[in-house]
Amino acid sequence: MTYTPPQPFTTRPDLAGSFGMVGSTHFLASSAAMAVLERGGNAFDASVAGAFVLHVVEPHLNGPGGDLVAMFATAEEPGTPVVLMGQGPAPAGATREHFLAEGLELVPGAGALAAAVPGAVDAWLLLLRDHGTWELAEVLAFAIGYARHGHPIAAGAAAAIDRVSDLFREHWATSAELWMHGGAAPAGGDIVRNEAYAAVLDRLVHAGEGAGTREERVDAARRAWKEGFVAEAIDAFVRTPHRHSPGTDHAGVITADDIAAFDASYEPAVTREFRGHTIAKAGAWTQGPALLQVLGMLEPLDDELLDPSHPDGAHTILEAIKLAFADRDASFGDDLDPARLARLLSDEYLAQRRALIGDTASTAVRPGLDEALPPLRETYTPPAGAAAGVFGEPTMAQTREERDARRDGEPVVMPTGETRGDTCHIDVVDRWGNIVSATPSGGWLQSSPTIPELGFCLGTRLQMTWLEEGLPSTLRPGKRPRTTLTPTLVLRDGAAVTALGSPGGDQQDQWQLLYLLRTIVGGYTPQQAIDAPAIHSTSFHGSFWPRTWEPAGAVAEDRLGADTIAALKARGHRVTVTGSWTQGRLSAVTRDPATGWLGAAANPRGGYGYAVGR
Repeated sequence: MTYTPPQPFTTRPDLAGSFGMVGSTHFLASSAAMAVLERGGNAFDASVAGAFVLHVVEPHLNGPGGDLVAMFATAEEPGTPVVLMGQGPAPAGATREHFLAEGLELVPGAGALAAAVPGAVDAWLLLLRDHGTWELAEVLAFAIGYARHGHPIAAGAAAAIDRVSDLFREHWATSAELWMHGGAAPAGGDIVRNEAYAAVLDRLVHAGEGAGTREERVDAARRAWKEGFVAEAIDAFVRTPHRHSPGTDHAGVITADDIAAFDASYEPAVTREFRGHTIAKAGAWTQGPALLQVLGMLEPLDDELLDPSHPDGAHTILEAIKLAFADRDASFGDDLDPARLARLLSDEYLAQRRALIGDTASTAVRPGLDEALPPLRETYTPPAGAAAGVFGEPTMAQTREERDARRDGEPVVMPTGETRGDTCHIDVVDRWGNIVSATPSGGWLQSSPTIPELGFCLGTRLQMTWLEEGLPSTLRPGKRPRTTLTPTLVLRDGAAVTALGSPGGDQQDQWQLLYLLRTIVGGYTPQQAIDAPAIHSTSFHGSFWPRTWEPAGAVAEDRLGADTIAALKARGHRVTVTGSWTQGRLSAVTRDPATGWLGAAANPRGGYGYAVGR
């Protein structure tokens, strides 16, 4: 077969300018962040303003009860990538013994029992305190305005509410009250408001009144969140049992003490060189180092084997992903020994892994170190006693093909609140050279019942832990779940040149991998790389409830090409072909240190991603 490379194209222009750039998953967040830049704020002010808008306008993708991983570099230290850690740990009462006593074999995918300590708000406020310049009131004004005065609800959010409408009506009355006025789900474009959340943000602003410095005022807001009315409302609300995704009722275990004990923080990035660039990721409490492993396996290969559209390249990339994600699921966790991580990223180890890539699709999960694997399930059986109806059979009968064959790029939300392909993203770069890549998630409106005094719910990040003993990601109080949130910074010649990220759960690093290969190796522009057809593997442990996998599974947009898809199937890949614009919601901003020119690109899938700048 003769391979003819596809011609890159764009659905929108690559933006270029020298003042400031923003890319995000929602146009209102991008516009708010750009407004901050226009009024003299820096990239940190802008990213925080945009992020709080994302809480309001993409409530099915993230919320204040969720979590956050971000990466940034400052103008003063452009070659030093820093991780902003906003991933809360498991509460003190979240023991595997408690979950097993509740009759569970998996942490639920919806319901407050699956909540880690909310980390996103504290992380954003920490970033604003230490690197921003604006007052909190100015930064939060955009989100307060949209929450109080309304915004047109995204079609995906409206669809999510409709999908869980029976759950809301029958079990989560406080969520129905907030999201289903008149008893019906809103339609896309309807104006919705969240006065309770606007009031929460007002109270955070007022908490700092009278403090001496801007930093002290931000810290006062952090205390109000962690030690005051927010923590108290969460503690009181979750004590009442409510329906969870398996179809059984449970109370949450998170307490005000758990929330008060958490502090967002900064961490050094984990890095690896790739074709003259330094790729920076968060540590192995995320899935980020798996991307570095894939790049290390692929780096010495011929360029055509790094082309996602080439039949041989697509096969090689999928096989490398499987090997890296097997290591992720066997080794990654909050306490991974740095020496072990260094070994996983070493040239010698990755050469051994590269040698395992054969001519046909592997149907096995093959970690490289002597580690126990979590259980492998191709299907899931509800526990005895689980409720029938919308809380049982529709979720389990839904095939992977049905879940993945989406047309709009939005997450798959099941009637139980189970969600796959969640999350949002924002990237910002300013004229001084500050650059931010952030992936907020969790606390989706379908995660657990709305806390009425707060206007938001808790997240479900604990579903990424296991109840089996002895695994790196076994549920343990005080430990962070191994999250899928995984933004990226790219550096060249000692300076950050790209901030990049995507929603998508297990697909986040897979889709970012395609971007890196196409821009660094293939010569694509950022917008061309984002618009190019996507492919990803499903041949590993799923991070989301019910934690199933598909041996040799792969999902490809039909634009990948009939010849390439046929070649993958001939090699044994179980390929699910989806619509032309279904996989990936990447955005990116760029900076050329030599010229100071900036760029931005955003994803057309889903219709809401937006890049802006000048």
